[in-house]
Amino acid sequence: MTSISSFTIVVGFDGSEHSQAALNWAVDEARQRNGRLRLITAWSKPPMAWYPAVLETAAGEIAAEESPEKIAGTLQAEALKSAAEEGVTASGQLVHSDSPASAILGAAQDADLIIVGSRGHGGFPGLHLGSVSTQVINHAPCPVLAVRPKTS
Repeated sequence: MTSISSFTIVVGFDGSEHSQAALNWAVDEARQRNGRLRLITAWSKPPMAWYPAVLETAAGEIAAEESPEKIAGTLQAEALKSAAEEGVTASGQLVHSDSPASAILGAAQDADLIIVGSRGHGGFPGLHLGSVSTQVINHAPCPVLAVRPKTS
């Protein structure tokens, strides 16, 4: 990128512990480089989800489950607020996609750096690197940093 443009960091954010660690790292990196963040939160409808999920509680009450889009929007709004509180310029994109990696890669075509969590909400807790971070690393148009949360 030219020195005229701001250093752009794309961050994949799904609300997981690993994506929170990626966001924290990205905020620090943006602050050091006087850069800006572009948060990408991908969401998709589960198969056969053409109506809102309605659940009956143990007390017999009816409760409607929030849509995946609304959950993603809430997560992203909280992340954007957190970045702003740290004095970092950040924008967000909610992307309806069955492939979070494609959403991140699509948003990173003009980016200087991509930061993702090493894994997300996937079902294989023993993996050190999840499928999304692997795809992003293998197909990115710029450097990628895959972040793991600090262990206590």
